Amino acid sequence: MFNGIFTALATPFSADGNIDFNALKHLLEAQLKAGVQGIVLLGTTAETPTLSAEEKLQILNFCVPLLKGKCKIIIGTGSNATPGAIENTRIAQKFNPDAVLVVTPYYNKPNPAGLIAHYKAIAEIGSPIILYHIPGRTGLKLSDTALSNLLQAVPQIIGIKESDYDAAHVMQTAVSYNKKLDYLCGNDDLFPQYLAINATGIISAAANVLAPAFVQIYNLFKQGQPGESFALFARLYPLIKACYAETNPTCIKYLLAKRGFGSATVRLPLGEISAEHQAHLDTLLQTADPAWFIQ
Repeated sequence: MFNGIFTALATPFSADGNIDFNALKHLLEAQLKAGVQGIVLLGTTAETPTLSAEEKLQILNFCVPLLKGKCKIIIGTGSNATPGAIENTRIAQKFNPDAVLVVTPYYNKPNPAGLIAHYKAIAEIGSPIILYHIPGRTGLKLSDTALSNLLQAVPQIIGIKESDYDAAHVMQTAVSYNKKLDYLCGNDDLFPQYLAINATGIISAAANVLAPAFVQIYNLFKQGQPGESFALFARLYPLIKACYAETNPTCIKYLLAKRGFGSATVRLPLGEISAEHQAHLDTLLQTADPAWFIQ
């Protein structure tokens, strides 16, 4: 169901920190032109923790009509407070998304029973759920047993966005749930490995800027040209790595600004990109293939 490239959309801000809806429309149009299969709204890359409830609703009201019927729509609704996640999901469901993306609760570190109860409560709203596993941000790493019990208890979980760097865990999950769940790469720098273990696609932050390249990498692999797919990825790799030189989406917003998609502004507690990383990105842009970038 969720096959291909899904862009975890950034929220363009004007220099004064307000949402730049003109840049947002331009960014959406460029993503569709690049051929992505879906858009994730209100994910981490959107700087959702810094958005007010009113701003989140404004983004959904603005973006969903522009995307409906043109690509799949996933809406991030996770929270470390179960009532908050339920309310977020209830609001999202009004927009009839293809799925909601629900991160494992962060900071609280729930035990297995609490985790199951959390997802069961969200599942009662009725939207298909993509589980977001990112131990580096949440401090919660699911064991194979905990994940198995969770998936058995909550059949509404139809996919996993995996952002763990534990290769053994990633492989075990891929083997255990092959063709049972949509397994989506959550680490841009590991995309070829995920394709090799039969992942269905990727939810990518770097695709904000590099969507055409990610689409081509995916298409080449699916067309039976894994060597060509990896060769393109290898050329792109230094730029992908540079996108994460600072906390996402700081560097990605800088690149978006260089491409004419709003300003590089991020909201506190994220700070302005350093001069060192600006210079590094500028150097990489000098030799990058223009065909890699959104237009």
